[in-house]
Amino acid sequence: MALALPAMTIELELAPKTKRAKGERCCDPIVHPDVERRQAMELAGVAKALGDPIRLQLVDVLRKHAGKVCVCELVPLFDVSQPTVSHHLKILRDAGIVGSERQGLWAYYYVLPGALDTLSAWLGD
Repeated sequence: MALALPAMTIELELAPKTKRAKGERCCDPIVHPDVERRQAMELAGVAKALGDPIRLQLVDVLRKHAGKVCVCELVPLFDVSQPTVSHHLKILRDAGIVGSERQGLWAYYYVLPGALDTLSAWLGD
């Protein structure tokens, strides 16, 4: 079922087409980004790390778990090999989303507190 939206009429004043000098802007920007370059790069790094379905599901599992999860518990959840799961976890670690702790032969993973707060706040803005 489609929603019927009211029609909006916007009146634009069109200027006649003119030749401008090379490098001259056609118009001034109407809006500017609120996100500074440094913050944009940080947000993009987190978003890129979450841009893979397996990594998104890994973060989902780790967020729901109260403690640290052994990689051996994560591997059966996905139809990929243990090295592939470890690769995805490394990308999430490098992005600052998850942390890990070694205990003997096994690595235990967890979502870092506050790791997704900035992205979440920006998306909710």
